[in-house]
Amino acid sequence: MGATLDWVNLVVRVLHLTAGIAWIGSSLYFIWLDRHLTTPTPPRPRVEGEIWMVHSGGFYRVEKKRIGPEEMPAVLHWFKWEAALTWASGIVLLAVVYYWAGGTLLVDPGVSALSVGQAILVSLGTLVVGWFVYHGLWRSPFARQPALAGALSLVLLALVTLLLFQLLSGRAAYIHVGSMLGTLMVANVWAVILPAQQQMIDATTRGAEPDFALGEHAKRRSVHNSYMTLPVLFLMLSTHFPQTYGHRLGWLILLLLFVAGAAARHAMIGRGPRRLWSLVPALGAFAAVVVLATPRRATSAAGAGVAFADIRNVIHLRCLTCHSAYPTDDLFRAAPNGITFDTPDQIRVSASRIIERAAVQRTMPPGNKTRMTDDERALLSRWGGIGR
Repeated sequence: MGATLDWVNLVVRVLHLTAGIAWIGSSLYFIWLDRHLTTPTPPRPRVEGEIWMVHSGGFYRVEKKRIGPEEMPAVLHWFKWEAALTWASGIVLLAVVYYWAGGTLLVDPGVSALSVGQAILVSLGTLVVGWFVYHGLWRSPFARQPALAGALSLVLLALVTLLLFQLLSGRAAYIHVGSMLGTLMVANVWAVILPAQQQMIDATTRGAEPDFALGEHAKRRSVHNSYMTLPVLFLMLSTHFPQTYGHRLGWLILLLLFVAGAAARHAMIGRGPRRLWSLVPALGAFAAVVVLATPRRATSAAGAGVAFADIRNVIHLRCLTCHSAYPTDDLFRAAPNGITFDTPDQIRVSASRIIERAAVQRTMPPGNKTRMTDDERALLSRWGGIGR
């Protein structure tokens, strides 16, 4: 089972990454394109803007136009399957990593008393309820005031993030916020953007004038997607940065990173030179994350009164099931990242990492699977003299 899980994880993860690059790349490209279109000279009927580009030794002339009655081209390219494949592979990957593995990475007994089944219901419910709340908000009268609707969206995101941190492990909370945002993005494409475009196409085919207000409404959701893109990309990679999701204020760090990512997006593809001012809140939010997530050194002497034999006993009891040349864990069939603690030298070489992950961030063992106690974590902390 362990080998099968590893291969499924690898294949689905590569598929998810490839599809995501294709989707996000095309999405950001079209938003960039809209920002750089120029008025054609001389003006041409129904042409809103054009741009010349050079790539791979060729010159491209792209124009954006409003189609009129019976002007439907013979071949029309849609950018929709990249979004669908990214989401579908992401859901499968979520199930493989967080459900199939017995919930080791999904629940943490030190956070809540949820069973794995209950946690899975929370997981799926977050995706479904998240979409209906978001979609309802942006179809309500609040949507007539985008600034107010945007502020309410951020408040709701903060509440969901805080709630997930009370129910799931920190790592799972981050991934589920990312999964929820990814679900909003793909649902925007399939439930709002594509239907609006199809209605315009249908009108043109009937010989009627399309309702271009539909296109403007769809474009708003596309802009929403662009603001969610960079935060979602970070959340896809967040498992590599336990100093964020493992922090006791991990929910606040996530929200600060969301602000940084959304502000950086505006600097990348916003209009006019004033957009660069958005780098100020982006850098400020990121600086706050660095300050929060950087562990502080205690003033006590490192290792005072701690015998290495006691440290080795803790590590052998709580860590060696995974971090060994011959792991016995039912999930990890090889030592994660190739890190092993079989010998005293291997433990000493990894001392700072052990202390950081087990005593400071408390993200190891995953989901506290081997039931490391608070006293054992305190012992590791005194061994390295690190506190938060």
